[in-house]
Order: sequence, then C-alpha cells, then structure tokens
Amino acid sequence: MARHSTLTHVRTLVLVLGDQLDMEATAFDGFDRAQDAVWMAEAAEESTHVWSSKQRIAIFLAAMRHFAQTLRDAGMPLTYTRLDDAGNRGTLAAELRAYLSTLTPQRVVMTAPGDWRVWQSLKAVVENAGLTLEVREDRHFFTTVREFAAHAKGRKSLRLEYFYRELRQRHKVLMQDGAPIGGRWNFDADNRETFGPEGPGTVPARAAFPPDAITREVIALVESRFARHPGTLASFAWPVTREQALEALERFVEERLPLFGRYEDAMWPGEPWLYHSHLSAALNLKLLSAREVVHAAELAYHAGRVPLPSAEGFIRQILGWREYVRGIYWTQMPGYADRNALDAVFDLPAWYWTGDTDMACLREALSQTLQHGYAHHIQRLMVTGLFTLLMGVRPQQVHAWYLAVYVDAVEWVELPNTLGMSQYGDGGLMASKPYIATGKYIERMGGPCSSCRYDPARRTGDRACPYTTLYWDFLMRHEKLLSTNARTALQVKNVARLSPAERDAIAQRAEAIRQGQVGIPSSDTAETTEPMLF
Repeated sequence: MARHSTLTHVRTLVLVLGDQLDMEATAFDGFDRAQDAVWMAEAAEESTHVWSSKQRIAIFLAAMRHFAQTLRDAGMPLTYTRLDDAGNRGTLAAELRAYLSTLTPQRVVMTAPGDWRVWQSLKAVVENAGLTLEVREDRHFFTTVREFAAHAKGRKSLRLEYFYRELRQRHKVLMQDGAPIGGRWNFDADNRETFGPEGPGTVPARAAFPPDAITREVIALVESRFARHPGTLASFAWPVTREQALEALERFVEERLPLFGRYEDAMWPGEPWLYHSHLSAALNLKLLSAREVVHAAELAYHAGRVPLPSAEGFIRQILGWREYVRGIYWTQMPGYADRNALDAVFDLPAWYWTGDTDMACLREALSQTLQHGYAHHIQRLMVTGLFTLLMGVRPQQVHAWYLAVYVDAVEWVELPNTLGMSQYGDGGLMASKPYIATGKYIERMGGPCSSCRYDPARRTGDRACPYTTLYWDFLMRHEKLLSTNARTALQVKNVARLSPAERDAIAQRAEAIRQGQVGIPSSDTAETTEPMLF
C-alpha cells in the first residue's frame, strides 16, 4: 500500500516527479514540515507509454526510492506510492486524483516538469479538483524558457552557437575581460581526433556503483514486472543517489575530462565508455545541478588540470546544448513532436529492439545500448540516428525508440535531439543541414568496419555498406531540397556524375534495405519480442 504522510490537513502539496530529485528545487521553497507534504508516485504508464528498457525503468525507480528515503530522513511528510503497492492505479494522473479526493490541500506546487504529456495530465487533475497548479521555475538550469523565447523571437532558425555565446557572457564562464578565454568561443578544430589504428589503449574505468538493497529490490521488480521489455540489468551500476552522482562527477573531471575533447567523437569496438562523462542521467534526474558540473570543469581548467579545448567542449554540452534543446522543446511544443519535414514514412526496423543485425557498427551500438542503456553522442547521431535518417524512418518512431532505451532520456532533452538534430524532422529549425554521411565516416571515427561483411567504400552490390547505399539514395530522393542548402549543395552535385544504371542500382538496393532484405544475419532463427507500436 502507499506510504502516506501523517498530516490530516495540508497547506501545500509538493508534487515531485522522477526527474526532479533535488532537495534544492524551487518546489520546496518555503516548505513547512508542520503544514506541507510531498507527493510522489511510481506508475506503470511511465514505463509503457514507450516500450522502456529495463535499464531506464530501473534507474528512475531506484533513484526515486532513494530520494524518498532522503525526504523521510529529513522529516518531510511524504505520500509515496510504489509500483508494487496493492491497488496502484497505473498512471500518475489517477494516483494524484485519488489523493486529492481524500485530502484536499490549499494549493499544489511543482517545479517545471520535463515532459509535456505529464504536465498536461497533472494540470488537468489539479484543475478538476478545483485547485490551481503552481509551476515554479527550475533553477537547475542557467536560463529560463522565457529567456530562450526572447532570444528566439523573430528568428527563422535557432542556432546553438549564438545562444551559447550569450550564456557564456551572461554567466561569465571561461571569460576574461569580456572576451572568451583563448580568443575563441569553441575549440572544435583542436578536438575530435580519432584513436588511430592502435586504438585507445587503457581507458579509465567507468564510475560504477554496485546496487544496494533498495536498488536490488527495484531490479527484482523490473525483472519480474517488465520481463518482456528490452535490455538486461546484469551490468546496472548507475549513480542513483546524490552522493554517488557527486563521486561520478569528481572521477570524470579527474580521470577522463583531460582527454574528453580530443576523443569526444571517437569510437572503438568493445569500448562503450571511453572518455565521456556518463553524467547525463544524473543531471537529468537532477541528482546533479548543471551549475555545479560546469563549475567543476571550469575550476579544473583554471587549476591547470584540464586543457582548455576539453573544458570548453564539455562545458558547451552543458551550458550550451542542454539549455538550448530545453528552450526548443518548451517553445515549440506540443506541435513539435509531430513534425516530419522530410516526409519520412518507413517503420523502424524491428532489430533496433534486439541488436540482431549483421551491420557491425549498428550491432555494436545497439547491443551496447540494450546492455547498458547508454551510447555516446556520436553513436547516437552518426550510427543509430544516421541509419534511420538515411533509410527514411518516420521520426516519431525514432523518437519513441530513443526515449525508451536510454537511461538519460527525458522528453525535453531527447525529443529535440532526435527529431531536430538527428532526423532533421523540423526542417532546419535546429540543424543547418541534415547530418548525413557514408559508411566511410564511421570507419574513419573508429567504427568496427574491419570486422563487418560490408565495405563502406561500395555503394552497390552485395557487399556495399548499407550506409553508403542509403546515403546516395538520400541525395537522390532529396536532391531538390539539398541543392538549395549551401552546406549540402556540393554533396548533391556528385549525384549528377552517376549514370542512369548506377542510379537504378542504388535505388534498388536501398529499397531492399528498407524491405529488410539486407542487414539481417542469414542464420537468424532467434525469437524476438514485439515492441509496442507507435
């Protein structure tokens, strides 16, 4: 049964969602233990509205239960409904409706949520109870949605670079006498190297946290309740408490940030973690604040422990990119989720849920994703995302997959990254061009092409890399659009050099890829579980 607070009269009810696990959140401002109470609930719908992976379900539930214990230890009245409580109603809306029908507070407060769907459903419940839902700004972020809206006003396209510079100046991050330290706003030219044929060598170990009793209980619940969901929990070791998240931050800054910039785009077979931070889940759960993460990186630079290109490259992801995509999400929703500028109509391949493909780079990225709930940004953008973009998969299906499988997936950050940046579904609002490439890009960045049956240099024939075939097919299908874009016009000109016979061969093989006749191991006889249809 639900763990109820002992208050019989509540002045303020504070709603806390699974991605708001922050004792310093604005929703707690003015909290009085004698009059106010906290409401939290686990709901099956949050794991099934997209076919969530076991790793994603487990990290949310484990972090929520640990945070609930923190609230109890602080003496804060709490009503907490667990997923395995008898009578759990299955949705956040139904659980809140039941609470408000028995104990009506004077007001209901929450910090700004990260999901339009959840916000709308809870808002409707509160208003139907005759109350007003007070939504407070989330000071986890450097900026507000209103500030982003002011920046975006009158702009046809919204580029990260300009917004990032504004925030650097406003918050005086990596600045000196009003100018960027080092004389440049970003150091991409000094970053993004490959490991070369020798590989990455010895990489610092991931900051892993063996499950404690609370997390083990969650793992058992997920294995039982969500047995048919994708992925495995054998390697689950994510930070699920504030203390663990702080340790993970410290270890990243000391052990991997110095080489982060140099190798942020590099891949290597069998090396899922490399020099990345693995902090995005802790940030998105609000176990860490964006400000303290940026401060830690900047402090390490000033102390001489981290080179400027690495510090700036990492800070841009937090101070720049996270703030930017949040602004995109909240200023463009709800219509943003339905955009499909390239008129993509094909279904996501079923093997995205199993990793069962003979394309080595996709098999590597998908298997890693299902095992750990994690892949770094180049694997997401230029392996899993590139394939669906070139193939022409409906962006809403790609969005649902990304939201389902990654431990750091909260819709405010995942949807713009997927639909806008990866799939060009917003027609260039975010990205200045579709991010397209042949299989040669994956090979150059350290992909497992040498062990693959396909040749990234070939575009036709049985050994042609599906990425390379689909790249040329994409150029042909979108030739008119791409020829008007200054950043892709040169690529399109290469299409004119193709003979009619080559064009036909490319189109035929591309269609065979879409029909599932290419990319599946010929010896495959394994059963696959069917994902939810979106």
